[in-house]
Amino acid sequence: MEYLHTMVRVTDLDKSLEFYCDKLGLYLVRRTDYERGRFSLIFLAAPGDKDSAEAEKRPCLELTYNWDPETYTGGRNFGHLAYRVDNIYETCQRLMDMGVTINRPPRDGHMAFVRSPDNISIELLQKGDSLPPQEPWASMENTGEW
Repeated sequence: MEYLHTMVRVTDLDKSLEFYCDKLGLYLVRRTDYERGRFSLIFLAAPGDKDSAEAEKRPCLELTYNWDPETYTGGRNFGHLAYRVDNIYETCQRLMDMGVTINRPPRDGHMAFVRSPDNISIELLQKGDSLPPQEPWASMENTGEW
C-alpha cells in the first residue's frame, strides 16, 4: 500500500492557491481542468516531497474546485492535514506576517494549527525534537477552533 493524496474541496481557487502555495509554501505539481465535468483538480506537494510528487505523483494534496458554486460544511469533521516543518517558530511567524491566524500556537515548540480559507485544519509539526519553549509562543492563547 502507498499513500497517494488527500483531497479537499475548495470554494475559491485563487484564495486557496494563495494560502497553500504562497503562504504555506506548497508547490503546484499539476493541474487538470475538466471542461465537460466543470471542475479542476490541482495537485500540490510540500517542498520535501516535490521530487517524488513529480516523478511518482505522490504524496500530494489534491484540491478539487467545482466551477459551479457549492456550499461545503463540516471542515472540522474532515480532521486535518499535517506537514513537518524545519522550524515551527519561524514557520508560524512567517504565516502570521502574511495574515494567517495561528489557531493553536506552538507553545510546546512542537505543534501548531492553522486553517485554510475553506476552514480545513492544518497541523504543523516540528521536524526532529521539540524546540525549547520561547515567547511569544509559550504564553499565546488559542484562537478559534483547530
